[in-house]
Amino acid sequence: MKHRKPSGPKREERRPAGPGRRPEPALDPEPRPRRESVEEIARENRRERPAVEWPSGARPGFSTPVILEVEPTGDYALLDSGDGEKLERYGPLTIRRPENQAIWPRRLAPGAWDGADAIFTGDTDEEGAGRWRFPREAHGETWAMRQDGLPYWGRFTSFRHVGVFPEQAVHWRFMVEAIERARAESSRPVRVLNLFGYTGLASLLAARAGAEVTHVDASKRAIAWARENAEVAGLADKPIRWICEDAVRYAEREARRGSSYEIILLDPPKFGRGPKGEVWQIFEDLPHLLVLMRQLLADRPLALVLTAYSIRSSFYSLAALMGETMRGQGGRIESGELVIREEGEDARLLSTSLFSRWVSS
Repeated sequence: MKHRKPSGPKREERRPAGPGRRPEPALDPEPRPRRESVEEIARENRRERPAVEWPSGARPGFSTPVILEVEPTGDYALLDSGDGEKLERYGPLTIRRPENQAIWPRRLAPGAWDGADAIFTGDTDEEGAGRWRFPREAHGETWAMRQDGLPYWGRFTSFRHVGVFPEQAVHWRFMVEAIERARAESSRPVRVLNLFGYTGLASLLAARAGAEVTHVDASKRAIAWARENAEVAGLADKPIRWICEDAVRYAEREARRGSSYEIILLDPPKFGRGPKGEVWQIFEDLPHLLVLMRQLLADRPLALVLTAYSIRSSFYSLAALMGETMRGQGGRIESGELVIREEGEDARLLSTSLFSRWVSS
């Protein structure tokens, strides 16, 4: 759950406060180094990028644009948006935080916004640090949440995120249906690779549906959070491999091993760093990574799903890249946007990200 989560160093997170556990005191953020440009950081930690060997054959058929909507549910609702912010309900809590896409006026009265349980203030950059204010009553760092019946921990992080990106629910449900359908049609295992896996909801939903899952993220804190979510969801004994590693390095090694997966999800940031300082830049590194994903698809694959946040691009560009990646594979490519529909009358759609996914049929 991706806008985007930093894949490199983060503020030290506290251990979630579960039932009967007192929240630990918040730790101060790590000292922030001199602000460098993305170009400066990339020059210092440039990744050796091999020449991409593109597949041959006919491109799959295309469906564009495809707009996938998330509707309000009891677990989550976008109550309102506008003036550079969004007002959301996560389970029992209402949360107010920045949203650069919301350039229109708000629909609800000021009282609805001012009465939010949690309000994010401070640095509004995607990877900037800020703090949460609780106007009504003090809240712990974590609270219990659910996604399609699966319980997990929400958390107020200094990067304005809460551990889930609700627009991804459309991809998760698509994945779960594909897993259940494949298992019903045959007894073969369904293996899922979840790259940039963050707090693990996609991995847990896949495991609950019966898949064997490999979850990869460059952040030790994100991996720890995901494993705690597995405990909360009662899925700690499911076949999930938790891998803390740079996504490209892991994919390269898996390709050399001849590993394969029926479903691959990748949700990369625009920019990030791996555990050993490896620099990720989406426009430079994504073509190589996608071709690696093609190599890792099983003989009878089901889907390859790519989501991209906060980039200056078009879903047509992602569709063209996916088309070149999947030459000769058949199937079809669906590309467009993930959007969240506001709750109530006169609702609008908030666009959150671009996506492109290849499906076998």
